[in-house]
Amino acid sequence: MKFFITCVTASLIILSASRAFAQTNCTGKVIDAATHEPVAHASVLIKNTNQGTITNTNGEFTLPLTNTEYELLVSSLGYHAVTIGNASAQKRLVISLQTNNNSLQEIVVSASRTAQKRSEAPVAIATISKQAMEDTKATRIDQLVNKVSGVNMVNLGNEQHEMSIRQPMTTKSLFLYLEDGIPIRTTGVYNHNALLEMNMPAARQIEIIKGPASSLYGAEAIGGAVNIITQAPPAIFSGQVSAQINNNGYKRTDVQVGQTFGKFGLLISGYYANRHNGPVDHSDFHKTGITIRGDYAISEKTKWVNNITYVNYYSDMPGSLDSAHFANKDYSTPQTFTYRKVPAVRYKSQLLHQWSTSSTTQVSFVYRNNSVQQNPSYRVKNSATDASRAFGEINESAFNTYMLVAQHQQSLPFLNSKLIAGVTVDNSPSSYNSNFINISRDNRGYYVNYSTTDSVLSQYKTGINNLASYVHYEAELVKGLKLTAALRYDYYQYDFENALPPSAFTGAPTTKNNFKRFSPKAGATYNYKGIGLYANYSEGFVPPQISELYTGVKVPYLGPQTFFNYEVGGWFSLLKNKLYADWSWYLLNGTNEIISVKNVDGSTENQNAGKTKHTGIEYGITYRPVSSLSLRFSGANSKHSFVQYLEKGIAYDNNELAGGPRFIANAEVTYKPVFVKGLRVSAEWQHIGAYYMDNANTKKYEGYDLLNLRAGYAIRQFEIWVNALNATNTYYSTFASKSGSTLSYNLGDPREFTVGLVYKLNVKR
Repeated sequence: MKFFITCVTASLIILSASRAFAQTNCTGKVIDAATHEPVAHASVLIKNTNQGTITNTNGEFTLPLTNTEYELLVSSLGYHAVTIGNASAQKRLVISLQTNNNSLQEIVVSASRTAQKRSEAPVAIATISKQAMEDTKATRIDQLVNKVSGVNMVNLGNEQHEMSIRQPMTTKSLFLYLEDGIPIRTTGVYNHNALLEMNMPAARQIEIIKGPASSLYGAEAIGGAVNIITQAPPAIFSGQVSAQINNNGYKRTDVQVGQTFGKFGLLISGYYANRHNGPVDHSDFHKTGITIRGDYAISEKTKWVNNITYVNYYSDMPGSLDSAHFANKDYSTPQTFTYRKVPAVRYKSQLLHQWSTSSTTQVSFVYRNNSVQQNPSYRVKNSATDASRAFGEINESAFNTYMLVAQHQQSLPFLNSKLIAGVTVDNSPSSYNSNFINISRDNRGYYVNYSTTDSVLSQYKTGINNLASYVHYEAELVKGLKLTAALRYDYYQYDFENALPPSAFTGAPTTKNNFKRFSPKAGATYNYKGIGLYANYSEGFVPPQISELYTGVKVPYLGPQTFFNYEVGGWFSLLKNKLYADWSWYLLNGTNEIISVKNVDGSTENQNAGKTKHTGIEYGITYRPVSSLSLRFSGANSKHSFVQYLEKGIAYDNNELAGGPRFIANAEVTYKPVFVKGLRVSAEWQHIGAYYMDNANTKKYEGYDLLNLRAGYAIRQFEIWVNALNATNTYYSTFASKSGSTLSYNLGDPREFTVGLVYKLNVKR
């Protein structure tokens, strides 16, 4: 009996001891505080021990713990580390990481098509974060990207725009617009308004490469590339609903909601915007944008991502104001029926597989269906013999795309190097149709109505095919010194088929044209204790647009326009990351630029006969003396000049290009007081300097200065905000030009007060 009691007692003692040291599992998710996306490969460590783990692709982790309480240290590149106390007592953790204010730790993907530190990219690249988008409450993309040094996206009204990055303000095909690294339009049918086809609520980050990026992305990436990166589904149920209205007839509603269900994540983002009775006559518009993204984790190493975006856009087209209307602040317009319609669908299906920690492959299929339908104001011409009549046209430019993009990344032990290689196959059949219309004018000179006719001005199809391959290599020669090199080969074929008898009006005869081009790039970065330098050489090219080749009865012999870029720059981070600055100097030479040359017989034709020179310095500085206060300044001094340019018999050698300010700047002060949690206030100054309105340099526009004020207050799940844009009510033109003796002004928005309310869905489990 004593033996039995002794055994039982011993068993109880052993069981108690084992329970004391029994292990439990601490589980949780690590998410981005702004987007609620999962943070993959985050480090989760038990403080003061060597125990830890990393999160999986869904941001999830499981960490064995004893019953003793522990503190967890959670960190990831680009985020502030956080400490979680009493970890073992919590059943399931949801840990939010705030992005790091240290710009050298920013993660960018556009410079090499893969994630890397900003400090390792030998290019001038800038990012607009989700937090910046949330604070700005922008109604248009230009209100975001114009914060970047050297960028001036020109507002032409109702999200229509043109661009200026290392180029003057222009509608030419010198900029590339991307979504998740894929161009949103096909080469050859460039549209300067392409960014109105974006759905901004679906974006998590905007990256802007300044200078040529053709070595990775192909044609049109000359002045710069704007890459809008879409948001992944959140790791937890979250989203938001917002509404806004302003005093200039603008109303908008945004909705975003998403959640991850086991291996599948879903995010729906969209908005509807409407403007009615704005400050300019005949300037109403409406737009619907919807993006649905679904991510499926097939396994820990394989993910399938599907993304579809639908945009339906309509805008009245009032045209620009002439000098008399602009001088008299007369916002009336003779247009009453001109318009622009843009329905667009983009679908991307991407499969990503990680073979090992050093090897990944991704394959993407892309489908695009775009159409631009217009009754354009710039095609309206008055009759020379009858004051009650005018003429115009209704046209449509459309294309479909079937594209395959495959890319492999391989890390190599030799010199800590990385190799990226890929291929692109793009088949994009396009079409263009244009019909003549008769227009009636009243005694005021207003265009009051129109009638269609059977007269077809243009009707053709063009099969656009692009086969490309690229390779990108990085190697670290010594600690801190990294070299990169990239090369891309593009082969384009235009298969033009004219449905009408060729003429000066209906276009060229049926034909085929081929273009090919190697685009190299080489660069280096050096980083030492928060100070970095970089240098690069890159080339960019633009094949002729369809409209440049096939407008006349004779198809001109045209080759790609080519640009050669030489660039140096650097950055530094001081005072424990409170002060950050970057700068870049560039020389961009353009050759074989397509211009309209006047022949001896008086006719004109397009030729590769132009040369230009673009040089400048871009710089930005951010200072955060305390966590609640941020001061930012960005600026650019540049000069855009003709080297050799004879257009329609007029020589412009050594003149400055029209629309190129010598100086642009943007500065902002943001204050988020710690004693009033949820409050933010900011003031932003935008400056556009003087520029010539014509290539002959006979007339200047003096530029403008704008003051934008913003404030918001968040309490629990609600946020109310007020923006006062152009707070001083400056009267200005976003773009001014001169053609012959005619001056044209695109009117900027007057003072605009916008009030918005946001309700955030955020349930942490």
